[in-house]
Amino acid sequence: MADKKTFHLPDLGEGLPDATIVEWFVNVGDTVRLDENLVSMETAKAVVEVPSPVSGKVLKLAGAAGDVVITGAMLAEFEIDPSLPQRAEGQDTGHHHGGGHGVGSQDPAPDDRVVASDEGGAIEESGEPAPQAAASGERADSGTVVGAMQSSDAVRSEQAVAVGGVRAVPAVRAQARKLKVDLSRVRGTGTDGTVTMADVKRAAADGSAAIGAGGGGGGGGAGRSGSGAGAGAVGAATAAIPAAPIAAMAAPTGGAAASRAASERTALSASGKPMRTQPPGVTASGQPEQLKGVRRNMARVMAAAHAQVVPTTLVDDADLHAWSGKQDITARLIRAICTAAKTVPALNAWFDGQNLTRTLHPQVDIGIAVDTDDGLFVPALRNADVLDAAGIRTGIQRLRAQVEDRSIPASELSGYTISLSNFGMFAGRYATPVVVPPCVAIVGAGKLSQDVVAVIGGIEMHRRMPISLTFDHRAATGGEAARFLKAILDDLALPN
Repeated sequence: MADKKTFHLPDLGEGLPDATIVEWFVNVGDTVRLDENLVSMETAKAVVEVPSPVSGKVLKLAGAAGDVVITGAMLAEFEIDPSLPQRAEGQDTGHHHGGGHGVGSQDPAPDDRVVASDEGGAIEESGEPAPQAAASGERADSGTVVGAMQSSDAVRSEQAVAVGGVRAVPAVRAQARKLKVDLSRVRGTGTDGTVTMADVKRAAADGSAAIGAGGGGGGGGAGRSGSGAGAGAVGAATAAIPAAPIAAMAAPTGGAAASRAASERTALSASGKPMRTQPPGVTASGQPEQLKGVRRNMARVMAAAHAQVVPTTLVDDADLHAWSGKQDITARLIRAICTAAKTVPALNAWFDGQNLTRTLHPQVDIGIAVDTDDGLFVPALRNADVLDAAGIRTGIQRLRAQVEDRSIPASELSGYTISLSNFGMFAGRYATPVVVPPCVAIVGAGKLSQDVVAVIGGIEMHRRMPISLTFDHRAATGGEAARFLKAILDDLALPN
């Protein structure tokens, strides 16, 4: 009997929970050799080519280009070819990946449950993961990959996530896909309307929520938004907006107060004007879009920062009336931030909220927000405090070029000591930009304007730049922030 091997997506070195398929280098049925390129995967920062861990015939692939694969979930399955080179048993490249069962895969046990963790925890009928399997023995898959990939054997606790208005854990979504059940048409009986495994199996048995079925029946759909079906743990396909649950929402079942006879409805209001009688989802042309890569990571980082930081914002205007000739605004901003950091080190710092410690930095590494179509990058301009204007401009251009062609090393996207968002080059005067821990502060520069300024003896028109300083109030006082902002304003007010 041929030996089969399941290859699970390893941690691609950034500790991220998933990655997006860019391109498969093989097809099902192809024979691939050990360490040949198998697939390219996009993470939040780079596109990584993942080599094959074995030589053999490709039996299964996790999805198509654009699909999201969870770290530790099945990426590919092979039929081992013993006549081709294989990595010896026990040979360790030092790059193990999370093995065992991929989340959402079938439990090898005869009860045909769905695996909810890398350790083999199975989903009970209630839809909740069963207790973790005993941690004994070696993991089923000890496949390795070439490259500096980190390992992770941690069990992930499945959380119900609302996608397209449907709450369900990834394993339930995987089972729904397997049984061809449209989750948006299943009535959830779990906490807060969460769709459970039992709900999915019940819908599959009675055929009330089959994918592709037309209107009519439906599973009730109580509490749904009416938008498209959500993506599962693996894959990002979305379904068309179902008609059945929308009809159910328009006339909820279970009570005279909640139902209106069709004969009572009218397309006209009491004044005789056209009146919309259906929820917005009926006419919406857009569909839910799965976030991927950089934009997906941006969503996680911003949410985490919002949960961890206590932000406070000060705003003021820098008077640029003394400037002579054309000057590099970004270079002036960076020089002003470096000057302020020397004056008030408390804002050029990191803060550890768990241990309540702060680190004041002698150097100034400025994270510069770079907006791209793929999402937000924040590369670090190192040692900005010792660079002159030409050096700053050269450094910025290098970072921008690396961001645009996605060649920037991951090490350049972290470790900055303070950050700058020069959003004013597009629009906007003041802002409350997000402080990303462990940093303590971020400076926002708004759009320049010509303002009327009162001076001795009358009024004048001055060119001014709005400046916003958002800081973590756990790590710095309002006085420190105000002195830091004043130092910025004073430096920007200098002629050159």
